[in-house]
Amino acid sequence: MILGVFLATLFAGLAIGLPVAFALIFCGIVLMSWMGIFNPQIVSQQMVSGANTFTLLAIPFFLLAGELMNAGGLSRRIVDFAVACVGHLRGGLGYVAVIAAVVMASLSGSAAADSAALAAILIPMMKSAGYHVPRSAGLMAAGGVIAPVIPPSIAFIIFGVAANVSITALFLGGIVPGLLMALALIAAWAVVSGRDAVAPLPRQSARERGKAALRAAWALVMPVIILGGIRFGVFTPTEAAVVAAVYALFVGMFVYRELRLRDLYGVFLNAAKMTAVVLFLVSAALVTSWLITRANIPAELTRFLSPVIDRPRLLMLVIVLLLLLVGMVLDLAPTILILSPVLMPVIGAAGIDPVYFGIIFVMTCCIGLLTPPVGVVLNVVSGVARVPLGQVVFGVFPFLIAQVCVLLLLIAIPELVTVPLDALR
Repeated sequence: MILGVFLATLFAGLAIGLPVAFALIFCGIVLMSWMGIFNPQIVSQQMVSGANTFTLLAIPFFLLAGELMNAGGLSRRIVDFAVACVGHLRGGLGYVAVIAAVVMASLSGSAAADSAALAAILIPMMKSAGYHVPRSAGLMAAGGVIAPVIPPSIAFIIFGVAANVSITALFLGGIVPGLLMALALIAAWAVVSGRDAVAPLPRQSARERGKAALRAAWALVMPVIILGGIRFGVFTPTEAAVVAAVYALFVGMFVYRELRLRDLYGVFLNAAKMTAVVLFLVSAALVTSWLITRANIPAELTRFLSPVIDRPRLLMLVIVLLLLLVGMVLDLAPTILILSPVLMPVIGAAGIDPVYFGIIFVMTCCIGLLTPPVGVVLNVVSGVARVPLGQVVFGVFPFLIAQVCVLLLLIAIPELVTVPLDALR
């Protein structure tokens, strides 16, 4: 019964138009009243204690690093380097988008930010070259959702805090799935771009490629510093976020010299606004998470899923289908914060590796960013590229199918995640 109250209250709050954070607080208050333990102080205390976590400091610094990266010229140089390498191939600008998406994903960890940067830089180029614009916009959106899977990932940080799973292990485990997502996009683009009668860009000489690599070297070294430092224990993921922000600030101001003092106010303000939204949502969700545990809702869900709990692959498939449905109406962070505390005990009872589950969970939520009616990344790309949302939805469809195929492959063969993870640990 308590599970029904939880779901009915949450969806009722969302249905009447409450912002997700306020819907979660409302859901928590109703659960407390239903259980007979209502106390306003519990709400405020759980919100404060939930946000007062050292690990969550990584979020504002990674968001700031992404803003500094875009404003300081790092993103553009990454794209220029990719153009120099593969721009001469048939459909080359599409491959540029995927390569740039992977490199940028290893810098910021934000799907919306990476998609916006890619669309702003590449869509005008692809439009003038004669590419099918809605399909190109769909590729930008699909490439952007690699960002929360390849470390450093804000989504992994949120999942790690909400589900009490090692963030370092999640970072290391996300590398191979993120690269598989990129390979799937390259394969899908190779199939669909054949319909575009577009002349490839001129092949650049080895000297020109070397110059492009040299110009992008400072940006390309950044993920090596972050991931290498985390892997070898030089710094924690939170400290890595600070290193990333300071590095992006230094390179933007003193190496590329595209970031001016007068630009810093806007950059810091944008990062602060995004941080406020994310952390308020996290603190509100942790109130509900505490009540979910107190009400023993995971035990009810475990009994509900008991017919498939001894068949891990089938259980994962059921959970993935649930997450895809939820992802059509909820953003990435709320989905993680609401469902991970409910599902983790089920995963434990089924004997599934929590790190593997976290990676599949986040990947599925990322794919949800590409599905209407909410489709946050679709809306971002639509706005930046000035392409109607309906056309972007149509354009993203082949790439959405490719990402789902990767997801199903990882469910069928968990060793694709667990074996590289064991090797990297």
